Amino acid sequence: MTQQVSAVQSLPRPELHARQDVSASTALQIVAGVRQEAERRGVRMGIAVTDSAGQLVAALRMDGAQLVAVRLATDKAYTASAFGHPTDAWSQSSAPGGSDWGLASAADGRLIVFAGGIPLHADGELVGGVGVSGAAADVDAACARAGAAAVGLLAP
Repeated sequence: MTQQVSAVQSLPRPELHARQDVSASTALQIVAGVRQEAERRGVRMGIAVTDSAGQLVAALRMDGAQLVAVRLATDKAYTASAFGHPTDAWSQSSAPGGSDWGLASAADGRLIVFAGGIPLHADGELVGGVGVSGAAADVDAACARAGAAAVGLLAP
């Protein structure tokens, strides 16, 4: 038994990867920024912020928002985190006959291919995503950008 333990102790240290993620405090500030923009526009939204692995950090369903709004917002944030690009990056290529046709049904249907989800970047690193749902897709995207801009986490 002693020989096995000493053999394990002599193994080289594995290389590990450290990642940065949006904090709960920052996620709540993003939610507040989205909410402020949504109220300015007179729309009610579902808002979600995920970490770089697409795991939910914060969410809000504004009073009067559609019942499905938070679920769609969460999947938009997940998609933006998973790929590091805005969700509408695949709107044309995922249409019937496109090179990414079927993408929206991948990952158990969680991938969203229309506007409203954007990645969050800090110092050039992906740190999370924000998703917004409840209005026209371009309004969702504008509110998502406002939330990210409120904390300085927009991609360059």
